[in-house]
Amino acid sequence: MIEQQVRQVTPATTQTQTLSLSPGRRAWLRFKRNKVGYWSLLVFSCMVALSLCAELISNDRPLVVRYQGQTYYPVLYEYPEKTFGGDFATPADYLDPFIREVLSKDGNWAIFAPNPYGYKTLNYFAKEPNPSRPTKENLLGTDDRGRDLLAQLIYGFRVSVLFALALTISGTLLGIVTGAIQGFFGGRIDLAFQRFIEIWGSMPELYLLIIFSAVFAPSILLLLVLLSLFGWMGLSDYVRAEFLRNRQLDYVRAARALGVSNWRIITRHVLPNSMTPVVTFLPFRMSGAILALTSLDFLGLGVPPGTPSLGELLLQGKNSIDAWWISVFTFLVLVITLLLLTFMGDALRDALDPRKADQDSQVEGSP
Repeated sequence: MIEQQVRQVTPATTQTQTLSLSPGRRAWLRFKRNKVGYWSLLVFSCMVALSLCAELISNDRPLVVRYQGQTYYPVLYEYPEKTFGGDFATPADYLDPFIREVLSKDGNWAIFAPNPYGYKTLNYFAKEPNPSRPTKENLLGTDDRGRDLLAQLIYGFRVSVLFALALTISGTLLGIVTGAIQGFFGGRIDLAFQRFIEIWGSMPELYLLIIFSAVFAPSILLLLVLLSLFGWMGLSDYVRAEFLRNRQLDYVRAARALGVSNWRIITRHVLPNSMTPVVTFLPFRMSGAILALTSLDFLGLGVPPGTPSLGELLLQGKNSIDAWWISVFTFLVLVITLLLLTFMGDALRDALDPRKADQDSQVEGSP
């Protein structure tokens, strides 16, 4: 009898606890129920975390060196070759067999990164011509300049993700500001913004990039500014539509009747209820930014020379068809990254879908 009562009370208690959760918490639970999107988030987060620690994973400088009773940290500081018994005052080349031999005898030791190559390391002591196929020394091979492909992919992935994140944040902020102004005030302000967007959107973005790359020295900051100036228009339309809908609701009219300022109404009332399309599009905007940077690098209009780039590796793969490993591994990194972001975006869209929330409420509230 007691067990039957416990069984009858437990479902009701669980339903009450679920219904008492905040909307954000319930959206997170719906996101976790999408296993593909949830595991994509975990895998992508691990990839980003590892890329942020790239200097500890792939570096031609040892992490720690113990030489003649003293401890050195080449990963943080640059030491001349004379420090380790060499003849020159130039920075030590830790791939040099002489330096390797010195650091491995007479009680000396060095701890190297798992992949002992940086993104711009040239192995002058390689046994095969460049580009060389995958070997024990270079797990994914080398590019046409002799740089380790694994190091290039790790650092290039970090540059792409950080650039995409910065471009997403800047474009999202501009889209929110412009969409909020259009949707909240409407009227002539909305019409003027719409005409401006039509004119601005008709400008040839690629030609402008070519012109600016010819006039100014290529830099990531310049590329970020130029792409941000055109990347806000798509999101602005969705924010504008949400503001046009929400400004007519009763709670906004009540706030205006109480004399609340427009700024307070926008920031405290309308904007939090208009963020669904903004949050939903974030993974898709990041994937678009990664593709944009890769495409521009492939065309030679992207990051400055010497910066690790996935687009440059694709260009090398096109120019060196025999070096299949360059194209294959770079393409795999891009495909996996874009797939993870797409799965995350689909799961996030379902989690924030109001129709799914209503269905969950009906299911949870049913006896």
